[in-house]
Amino acid sequence: MAFETEGDFRVVERGTWSYAAAVGVGPLRFGMAVSEVVDAAEVLGSAKVSVCRRQCAVFSQTWKVEVHRRGGAPSAPAVTAYVSQDAGLFGVACDAVKGPQVAYHGLLLVGREMGELESDMIAYAEAHDVQFRYTCEGHAGPDDPGIVMRAQPVGEVLRSRPLFMVPRDGAWTEWDSLPSEENWG
Repeated sequence: MAFETEGDFRVVERGTWSYAAAVGVGPLRFGMAVSEVVDAAEVLGSAKVSVCRRQCAVFSQTWKVEVHRRGGAPSAPAVTAYVSQDAGLFGVACDAVKGPQVAYHGLLLVGREMGELESDMIAYAEAHDVQFRYTCEGHAGPDDPGIVMRAQPVGEVLRSRPLFMVPRDGAWTEWDSLPSEENWG
């Protein structure tokens, strides 16, 4: 995956997508078939479908749908969706630089400097008497099993690249469902 430099990091017209736990994010609904994901992704741009390498025999065939913004120079996808033959759409990753902005109870999750996001998560949790959680990688995020916070290098800075997920076929948790293509960060 090619990364932008921090000097090139700028606010792009991201658009705003909503998130509903176990339902979906933006126009993408968990359980959709590949063709439905491609059709729904047209609101953002063009979609390219490829087959994911099989990481575990328990998982059915999985496809990766990369959605690129319209009208720009070729770059990293703004959104990457993962679709399983048995479970349908089970994961949506929003690129830190190009992806749509998604908020969780007013906290912006996409493209944030990871330390800043952690500070905001702590303040939010204290102000609302709720919990937040750290991922296995040490990144702070909402206490929502459907949001896996990932870090994406942008130059020398780590920025937030959330994955919105439900467990796929044969998996117990979202972490068990993490596609091998997402194990770069």
